Amino acid sequence: MTGSNAPVALPDALVSRLTALLGEHFTANASVCGHHGGGGMRHPNLPPQAVAFPATTDEVAAVVRLCAEFRVPVVPFGAGTSLECHVGAVAGGVSLDLSRMNRVLRVSAEDFDCTVEAGVTRMALNTYLRDTGLFFPVDPGVDATLGGMSATRASGTTTVRYGGMRENVMALTVVTADGQVIRTAGRARKSSAGYDLTHLFVGSEGTLGVITEVTLRLHPVPEAVAAAVCAFPSAGAAVSTVIEALQSGLAPARAEYLDAVQMGAVNTAFDLDYAVADSLFLEFHGDPESVRSQARAFGELATANGGSDFRWETEPEGRDRLWRARHQAGFAALSLRPGAVPWSTDVCVPISRLAECVVETRADLADTPFPGTMLGHVGDGNFHCILLLNLDDPDEMAAAAEFDARLIRRALAMDGTCTGEHGIGLGKQAALVHELGDAVDVMRSIKRALDPHGLMNPGKIFSAA
Repeated sequence: MTGSNAPVALPDALVSRLTALLGEHFTANASVCGHHGGGGMRHPNLPPQAVAFPATTDEVAAVVRLCAEFRVPVVPFGAGTSLECHVGAVAGGVSLDLSRMNRVLRVSAEDFDCTVEAGVTRMALNTYLRDTGLFFPVDPGVDATLGGMSATRASGTTTVRYGGMRENVMALTVVTADGQVIRTAGRARKSSAGYDLTHLFVGSEGTLGVITEVTLRLHPVPEAVAAAVCAFPSAGAAVSTVIEALQSGLAPARAEYLDAVQMGAVNTAFDLDYAVADSLFLEFHGDPESVRSQARAFGELATANGGSDFRWETEPEGRDRLWRARHQAGFAALSLRPGAVPWSTDVCVPISRLAECVVETRADLADTPFPGTMLGHVGDGNFHCILLLNLDDPDEMAAAAEFDARLIRRALAMDGTCTGEHGIGLGKQAALVHELGDAVDVMRSIKRALDPHGLMNPGKIFSAA
């Protein structure tokens, strides 16, 4: 941890002015503040001293200006689903909850784009788009807000085909640390106009400003979709099949790996009967003939690598049931050790090194004194480990930290990254320095330039030093 909650109450004058601005949508209620503390897994809950619920960009700007005047920290808050305590109030202050900013502002079907307020969730957007023939594909597995997904540079199960937020955010409206409202880009599909401010803020974890509006790329709803589960004799065989498929020019929309331990947990949690083996969850998009062709070609590669027990689903209900097992894998893992607290961590490596990294990590995990599972977005080289821990056992916690450190060292030795999608937050600051070295000092310089008083989500990504 890089700090602790400031024990000093908010200035009375600030409370008075924020109450006048927002009325009942500004509160210091202990329960509400506790909900905004960002705790979970191994991280403590760090509640703010108050929570503001603005409804417009102008209200966000007014809140930020007032907090800047009184030198009070501001912590942007979306759905609160981040895994590295991104929204914990390390230095106290005001949590800026954007859930009331939930309007779809514009859809341009002919341009394949839209603009939404930061509090719109990805599922709400796709519900809004259902009659347009378009959809927004980035799927991190939870119904996260699109502002939060932008701030954390989220990705997920469909990244292998559609990319993550980095590829699908076109422009942002941002409130800077001094309360100025800026627009980072227009809607042109490409631009050479100055610094790429859009992608400076994408992934900044709320440390540079508050994202209030997001312009997104949209994609045509595929004419046909086929999903499948396939069992393999080993982790290496499963991952190698995906790599060979990509090298052969196949374009799965999803290619997800679950290890045998995780598949057993899925069966137990959801009363399913999948093979308890290293497995792939797959999905193909396109016209009916291309989907059939891709599925057939992938099946041949899988069979050559020992794949078996294919189960295909083409109807929405069946696909939803299949993907529920994948998306709820974290919940399912808890069945392996009732009462345990999960520590979910991730790394990402070049896909040519993925099979090696997965096999070595699986062997390492098997030697730990606690149960754990592995799963990942193997089409883009990203995988996760879920460690099931007794937080009151210091030996277990030390062993978990050592495992995590070995995992990160392994990924970095393969020219990978310490996190493919969980972000840095509080939990991976040392790993970021190990990965990028002096480049972190450049990040600090950017932070000081845009937030000279260190008020925007302080203590995240790196220390102030």
